[in-house]
Amino acid sequence: MIGGAAGLAVAGSVARAEAAGPIVQRIMVIRHAEKPIGSAMPYGITAQGVRDFHALTVDGWNRAGALVELFAPAVGPIRAGLSRPGAIFASPPSQLNESLRPTQTVTPLAQRLGTSVTTSCLYGQEAKLAATLLATPGVTLTAWQHQHIPLIAQELGLAHLGVPKVWPGPRFDMVFVFTRRAQGGWTFAQIPQLVLAGDIAAHFPPIAAPGTDD
Repeated sequence: MIGGAAGLAVAGSVARAEAAGPIVQRIMVIRHAEKPIGSAMPYGITAQGVRDFHALTVDGWNRAGALVELFAPAVGPIRAGLSRPGAIFASPPSQLNESLRPTQTVTPLAQRLGTSVTTSCLYGQEAKLAATLLATPGVTLTAWQHQHIPLIAQELGLAHLGVPKVWPGPRFDMVFVFTRRAQGGWTFAQIPQLVLAGDIAAHFPPIAAPGTDD
């Protein structure tokens, strides 16, 4: 139960959201799940158990599975501030970035929803991705490499809403949520995933130390 000032703050946020009318469009963006660091353990592995540096680690696969219940719970309502996605996007492996992790991260969720992951936009094509997201009605979820997630916000024209300029390198556990309601235009929120042990609720600061991995 949330009580006291925190409860009043949550109630106030809900009331303001309801006053702005129903959701017209929602764009959710996550970083891919956990990755190997260098050549040491934990190793990246494919869904078939084959060692692959470009794949998720065991923790990453655990997060990918946990995201299914976060975004498409089998029982009960979805967490406040999130929505069940109608379309899922991810960057595929390319010459610029060979990572399998974005698509691996959201594939279990796509399977739960009975849909496919759209991989028509490559890492480095954030302007194309942003245009695609803005042209897609309803709710979308995108999994991407963390260095370019702030660039997605910039290409959406929504960076001015207080989006952190850098996604912190150690963090895999946040959802960026851009919501447009019937009245009031776009808003931005950070929603902590809190799906694995070690996930934390602290929001990213407006400016953080640059990350060096993907």
